[in-house]
Formats: sequence, structure tokens, C-alpha cells
Amino acid sequence: MNNSPFLKLEIFCPEENVNEILEALAGAHVGEIGNYDHCSTISQVQGSYRPLEGAKPAFGEVGKLILGTESKIEINCREEHLVEAIQAVRLVHPYEEPVINVIPLVNHHYGATI
Repeated sequence: MNNSPFLKLEIFCPEENVNEILEALAGAHVGEIGNYDHCSTISQVQGSYRPLEGAKPAFGEVGKLILGTESKIEINCREEHLVEAIQAVRLVHPYEEPVINVIPLVNHHYGATI
């Protein structure tokens, strides 16, 4: 059994890119819990950003505020796979600056599953 600490990744992306990102993460051994793989949660969220001078936005125009719906992927990742996971997401993510939050989990301290 692998006792590497778990992290939770939160990745924000357009809905049409969710499957490609999930497949890239699966290739990096992310989303594996016990005898299961491809374990994730996807929800719709409202996001906003304004591209600044020098930006090359995938959507929108420099200087204009963008408000819209995007997907949030939440998925568990063993610490030993983190660098590979981030690289995999960056290869397929359409945003110039993808938001990838890395959150430490303490579930193992309390006997919780993961």
C-alpha cells in the first residue's frame, strides 16, 4: 500500500476541455483511490478575469472584463505525482495561465478514506 500524502487539485477550465484534462490527469496516476481510478468531481462555477497588456487570452480581449461559466475539476493526487500532474494539465489546458490550486489533505490523520 502506498502511504504518500494526498493532495486535492482544483482545476478551472472551459466545459469542453474537461474530458481532455481528466485523461491527461489519469495518465499521471491522478484520481486513483484504492481500487478505483478516474475519481473526480466536476461542478459549474462562475469565473471572471481581465486580460492585461501583453496577455494572449484564449477567450476575450485585452482590457475587457470577462464573466462566464466554467468547470471546476476536483481530484485527489498523491504528492509523488504532483509535478507530473501539473505538467500534464499545462500540456492540454487552453488557458495561457491555468488556475491549478494544490490543497493538502489531512484525511489520513483521522482514518478517513483515501
